Amino acid sequence: MSQPQPDPRLDVRGAVDLSSLGRPTAPPPGEPGGAPAAGGNVVDVTTETFGDVVELSARVPVVVLMWLPTDDAVARFGTALGAVVDRYEGRMLLARADVEAHPQIAAAFQVQGVPSVVALISGQPVPLFQGILDDEQVGGVLDQVLQAAEANGVTGRLDAEGGAADDDVAAEPEPEPLPPLHQKAYDAIDAGDLEGAIAAYTQALREDPRDAAASAGLANVRLLARTATMELGAVRAAAAERPADLQAQLDVADLDLAGGKVDDALGRLVELLPSLDADGKETVRTRLVEYFEILGPEDPRVGPARRALANALY
Repeated sequence: MSQPQPDPRLDVRGAVDLSSLGRPTAPPPGEPGGAPAAGGNVVDVTTETFGDVVELSARVPVVVLMWLPTDDAVARFGTALGAVVDRYEGRMLLARADVEAHPQIAAAFQVQGVPSVVALISGQPVPLFQGILDDEQVGGVLDQVLQAAEANGVTGRLDAEGGAADDDVAAEPEPEPLPPLHQKAYDAIDAGDLEGAIAAYTQALREDPRDAAASAGLANVRLLARTATMELGAVRAAAAERPADLQAQLDVADLDLAGGKVDDALGRLVELLPSLDADGKETVRTRLVEYFEILGPEDPRVGPARRALANALY
């Protein structure tokens, strides 16, 4: 599927590091002085109910806010984000996840600080930004999310209770079943078996080397597998201390891409190429090609990066 292209802005002003949770400076949502209670186009999700919003993202794009509702600044941003989402009149849903109460959700998205915002379109996560943006900036990002959703056929509308409206449900055709190996890969990902997903996508490519969806799926799962046990601070420290260490630079580029800092990830590896020997250049070329698969050919950043790669190699 094509991906939305909001410029991911890592604006750490107002962001709370997850290592310093537990600063109760605001009442819980729904109480006087706190953020509004969930309702309408806003839902609160738990580890148990998160699968429901993933399914709903096939009808409308879901904006997932990882937040700490008892932190005053984060609570105020959550209130403002809900108001911006309401302007779309049911064409998207805001799902709020309390990272202190449900750390598994934050871990799934590799969130390092709050607030962090990710979109879900047909079940596919798209990192948007971390930190506090103003209403105009948020609106610009969400406009692009809506455009990407429409480009991928996600054009439903929520009813007053936050569910998919009946006419939208009736109008949506049943999705075609996935090819067996693709379904096997999805099932493996759901079960946390990334090696199984890699094996399924690899077999799909053996059977059809032109299977673009399998190629993109394989690149995505490999990225997930590489970053699953990484610790952001340690990886960044290693990259800063050892700028000539190829593996250290590959690791931080992986985390940048997974966190939505696409330009940083691509630029880091392209700039590294002139200093590498032939084997190192091939390693970086292979990693960049994987990134291109993940981003998709429609991403406007892929073309310039491909040209920069070619210039560096030839």
